[in-house]
Amino acid sequence: MANMSIVSSAFTEGETIPARFTCKGLNFSPPLTWFNLPSGTTSMALICEDPDAPSGVFVHWVLYNIPFTINDLPEGIPQTQQVPGMGTHGVNDFQHAGYDGPCPPPGKPHRYIFTLFALDMETSLPQSWRSNQLQSRIKPHTLGTAQLMGTFHRM
Repeated sequence: MANMSIVSSAFTEGETIPARFTCKGLNFSPPLTWFNLPSGTTSMALICEDPDAPSGVFVHWVLYNIPFTINDLPEGIPQTQQVPGMGTHGVNDFQHAGYDGPCPPPGKPHRYIFTLFALDMETSLPQSWRSNQLQSRIKPHTLGTAQLMGTFHRM
């Protein structure tokens, strides 16, 4: 079986994330599609992080309880705790639920890494978890991961 993967129709691996998905645009979450989930996957989680932030890794998006029956997320997921049919939002480092796009300080480009986790656990984790809480809980249940990296910088 091929390795699991995650892609976006908005940008490809290593390319610039279009402004519409950043603080310079509409701040919409980008469309994402994944393939080749491992056998035994019963749910998924998604985390987007900026490892180049001045204060260390900065979390832009935490979404979990994603049903294994879906294979994509459309553009512009609502910034609500519960996203019907798509999962539960955790708390990002902007201190609220949902996606907040790239918004680095002016200067060099930052990397934004979208990591999808295939899990062997049911979709029943509580609301408002932060990335570190989620990653601790799912670590022993992770069957596989896939990553997509885009960049963005502000002048």
